[in-house]
Amino acid sequence: MMSAMIIVFREVLEMSIVLGVLLAATTGSVQSRRWIGFGTLLGLLGAVVVALFMEELESSMSGDGEYVFNAIVLGLASFLIAWTVIWMAKHGREMSVRMRQVGQSVADGDLPGTALFFVTLAAVMREGSEAVFFLFGAAQSAQQDGWGIVWGGVVGLFLGAIVGFILYRGLVRIPVKHMFLVVGWLLMLLAAGMASQAAANLIIVDMLPALVDTLWDSSALLSMESVLGEFLHVLMGYDDRPSAMQVLVFVVFLVSVLIIKHRSEHVS
Repeated sequence: MMSAMIIVFREVLEMSIVLGVLLAATTGSVQSRRWIGFGTLLGLLGAVVVALFMEELESSMSGDGEYVFNAIVLGLASFLIAWTVIWMAKHGREMSVRMRQVGQSVADGDLPGTALFFVTLAAVMREGSEAVFFLFGAAQSAQQDGWGIVWGGVVGLFLGAIVGFILYRGLVRIPVKHMFLVVGWLLMLLAAGMASQAAANLIIVDMLPALVDTLWDSSALLSMESVLGEFLHVLMGYDDRPSAMQVLVFVVFLVSVLIIKHRSEHVS
């Protein structure tokens, strides 16, 4: 039961953080939230399909298929989140004004729906498929009955969802004039972290050079196995033993988005 709970908690935590930040960013936009909901539903269906073919995926490309798949999903999601941040930089002021208009409905379609849809789809499908696959493997190898696996999965799902909900509620309680700044930074860190994780997957299969295998080792100070380390890993791609390439990708991606965002704000 404990192994199932930990597996599901870690995967649901990753999904919940992404969904919590996106839902906070779309406060007041009904149409944007519909895109997120649609992406979540299709992501869950996709997770089941990917989990069913996970063994074939892992054995493809001489055993590198899973890493390449993860890199593609993470890379796509990082660029779509960056697009959302840049869009918010152009229209955030208008959105905050609309949100202050008490008694009036906020116009639909505030954020780019396709970006929100694909980011949600990618996050839910990737983490959900891993959870389903790992649970299936645990059920086959564990010496306990199937109900223990089920209850462990349910508890892990509940705990992961609670953390995501707490993050979401904390973000929406921030005053409107500050919320878009906070959410914008969280989205930028999330996107840069995903780009860094995509690079890490490509380094594993020798499709990118590591430059320096271990740039630093902070595992004694903050291990990725800890709750805070796992949270930071999801939120900004934290790695207690990152390669130089991972750090380079993170910094270049973050700086590039900041520059484009700054220019977009001045153009608008």
